[in-house]
Amino acid sequence: MLYTVIDIETTGNGYKGSKITEISIFVFDGKKVVDEYTTLINPEQNIPPFITNLTGITNAMVRNAPKFYEVARKIEEITKDTIFVAHNVNFDYNIIQAEFKSLGFDFKRKKLCTVRLSRKIIPGLNSYSLGNICTSENIPINGRHRAKGDAEATTELFRRLIERDDQFIINSFLHPRSRQATLPPLLDKKVVDNLPETFGVYYFKNLAKEVIYVGKANNIKQRVISHFYDKKKKEQNMCLETADISFTETGSELLALLLESEEIKHIYPKYNRAQRRAGEAVGLFSYEDQKGIIHLAYNRLKLAPNPIMKYYSVAECRNHLEVLCKEFELCPKYCHLQTNVSSCFHYQLKECKGICCDKEAVDDYNIRVRQAIKSVGIDAENLVIKETGRTKDEVGFALILDGIYKGIGYLDTSQDVLLEKPADYQFFVEPKKDNRDIQRIISAYLKKINSH
Repeated sequence: MLYTVIDIETTGNGYKGSKITEISIFVFDGKKVVDEYTTLINPEQNIPPFITNLTGITNAMVRNAPKFYEVARKIEEITKDTIFVAHNVNFDYNIIQAEFKSLGFDFKRKKLCTVRLSRKIIPGLNSYSLGNICTSENIPINGRHRAKGDAEATTELFRRLIERDDQFIINSFLHPRSRQATLPPLLDKKVVDNLPETFGVYYFKNLAKEVIYVGKANNIKQRVISHFYDKKKKEQNMCLETADISFTETGSELLALLLESEEIKHIYPKYNRAQRRAGEAVGLFSYEDQKGIIHLAYNRLKLAPNPIMKYYSVAECRNHLEVLCKEFELCPKYCHLQTNVSSCFHYQLKECKGICCDKEAVDDYNIRVRQAIKSVGIDAENLVIKETGRTKDEVGFALILDGIYKGIGYLDTSQDVLLEKPADYQFFVEPKKDNRDIQRIISAYLKKINSH
């Protein structure tokens, strides 16, 4: 069996924008190096100063170097029928694969990661960076952060790992069913193996045990593994930081969605951008004018009496109002989307029935406004949404009291607990904050089950 131990230097613009500036390949038979290829590569883009400071590779050095397409055939041939080995293999492999893809070629090789192998075969180190392992193993690096120096050191490290591999760990990594080469380098395979295939919420944690991402899943294990195959830069950066994964089973998708939303707002994880917003600031409310026409309006929460719905920004509120206008044929003038107009522009487009120019009866218009208000948020004062529990002897539920979400909970069906009204369920929930995202999740769920 032949291995190609590879290291690359790049322009450092992330996975998608990164171009190779140098590559070094050592063909290794498990005992000795049998071939070697090293070359600078013209990346056809500028090398940032901080990368030059790190690697010593300047724009002048690569100006007359071959471009990737000129050395692609050599790289393809020298790595053919070999195992692709690198320290944090996914970084080097994905960038080389992207370079080949830009040429219309599908580059595929079996992979081994010396970070993951080192964690198994040389356990207990504080850090598994190449520099740290080489220091602890007394492996010299002749030219740190240059492709040849790092590849040469990785080859010697790999030789020692093979020598000490008395538990056939390398073979297990190469087994077709093993996902070792695709797992994040800091993550133990046992963590992934122990994930359940159930509804729930999972937590990616870094080495400091800080939660960096919260997600929900119908199948926790399957969803977690899908992150490792995602090619987006954000996903790859997140996976590189992930050292542990914990989870909470919920029993159903709705309860997983609610828990995920609550946890994101409570923990504020680094990689959850969508729901990591600041508190709600704007409220939607209604009032009746002297003609008896019901207006929909918005203002800062402090000035919005009994808001129908809360929003994070004026833009989000206005967007929702525009949707309601279209869906219920409301007048933008009386939704405060068009101001200082005698009649709205929508009437000219025949999208308003003419309440703004006395062409429609007030009562007819108000019926549709009330329908719009009813469609917003949770259309229920008191409600217990019962769901599947985490075990066959359990029922899960979400609780709404006075139109406000109170939290989720679980009841043991084997115990004879008499609950006559929704308010009785509040003693079985951990109180949670209501917010726009929670209202949206529950509202969408209720619409979905009511449509069936």
